[in-house]
Amino acid sequence: MEKEILDQKDAVDWVYKGEGAANLVLAYTGSSPPFIGKVLRIQKSPRNGKNGVNGNGALSKHERLLWRENEELTASPSREIVEQLYVKHVMSPLLGTKHVDSGMRVLVTKEFLESVEKNVTCHRPAWRVDSSQVDMNRNSALIISDHSIFPNGPLKGGPCITVEIKPKCGFLPISRFIAEENAVKRTITRFRMHQALKLHNQEISEYSEYNPLDLFSGSRDGICKAIEALYATPQNNFRLFLNGSLVFGGLGGSSDSNTLLVAEAFENALKNVIQADNGLCTTGFLQLVAETVYISGVLDQLLEVQKLDSYDIEGAIHAYYDIISQPCMVCRELSKDKLSHHYTSLHSIPLDESLKIVKDYLIAATAKDCSLMISFRPKEDGDLLSSYNTVYLGSTNQAFEYKVFFIDLDLKPLKKMEYYYELDKKIVNCYSQTMRTEHQADKVLNGHLGSVFI
Repeated sequence: MEKEILDQKDAVDWVYKGEGAANLVLAYTGSSPPFIGKVLRIQKSPRNGKNGVNGNGALSKHERLLWRENEELTASPSREIVEQLYVKHVMSPLLGTKHVDSGMRVLVTKEFLESVEKNVTCHRPAWRVDSSQVDMNRNSALIISDHSIFPNGPLKGGPCITVEIKPKCGFLPISRFIAEENAVKRTITRFRMHQALKLHNQEISEYSEYNPLDLFSGSRDGICKAIEALYATPQNNFRLFLNGSLVFGGLGGSSDSNTLLVAEAFENALKNVIQADNGLCTTGFLQLVAETVYISGVLDQLLEVQKLDSYDIEGAIHAYYDIISQPCMVCRELSKDKLSHHYTSLHSIPLDESLKIVKDYLIAATAKDCSLMISFRPKEDGDLLSSYNTVYLGSTNQAFEYKVFFIDLDLKPLKKMEYYYELDKKIVNCYSQTMRTEHQADKVLNGHLGSVFI
């Protein structure tokens, strides 16, 4: 497909489907056979020019050292090729080839990218427009299958409905490098703590009750509880597509809690898929999603990859500074009484060990930040030749074919290690301060109530 070149005239056939932090996702509406049933991932660049990749640069010197075991990756001439090969050679073997689509590159002209930028701006969330734009320095984009539909299209076998879930980190860290003042990380999920920071920054309007530990619990009840919480407060962690079109959740932005109107629209969207009485389609669908997560077991493998982060950022950051041959800024900040042997010992290990610590941390970061796409379509009677797995919804006596794919498996730049460390500090500090403030408020309230009854 690299021989295909998308030019300005082709831009009209690609429409906005969504976006994440690093990429725009466009759906194809034209008639060219190679692109039917595909989506196009186009890399973005920050409007302020910060924290972006450097033009068409591939891996940095230290990144080539980090990934030296994969010669194809380190020899790649551009970041786009690196990204694709990372998914193909690193993430796919770890998560399972049947659940990962590494895609193919297609060449694009600058005029195509300029037209796309102009066409999609009005469809993007305002805050996304303010922060990023199409990266005009790219000469290729990634074509992957549209995992919100089945390859045969939405018409064969009835309607197709797809849920997109951001599972987030599914375990509590136990690293000995977590500082005593940050011990809360061992008992409260990263997701819950990050909610406090997002609420403080007015990125969300209320806490989500979602707990990733429930989703990764391996129990039907826990998974069902997690799915219900994601539906109740989707934010940007739960979206629904009907025949490839978004019908629930934010367009690359954030949708907080459900309103009655939104709940009714969700119920109506499911009526042609879930054969339940009025008002019960949503319940049936959430049960279907939970059952599929449970029987597929895909999150077990994802959790194993996430757990490659065994040092936590508080340990991995020290290995990072040794890799880039710079004085450790973290050790410099720590007072002598806090600069324990744990931290200094990390600066005396062999380089190969430092490389493994950081590489495993970045792979785990990809796994913590990816999304899960689960597509369903009602199974036709007598269809015995299907290549897809089957899940049964007992409450409606229906059988569904389903497929599961991981998406957004982006390579994390080595230089983001410092960002991850600073973000971790912000999250823990904000959560701790929030808890102290709430505790003080409770003491004052209880004092007032006590005086009332004296």
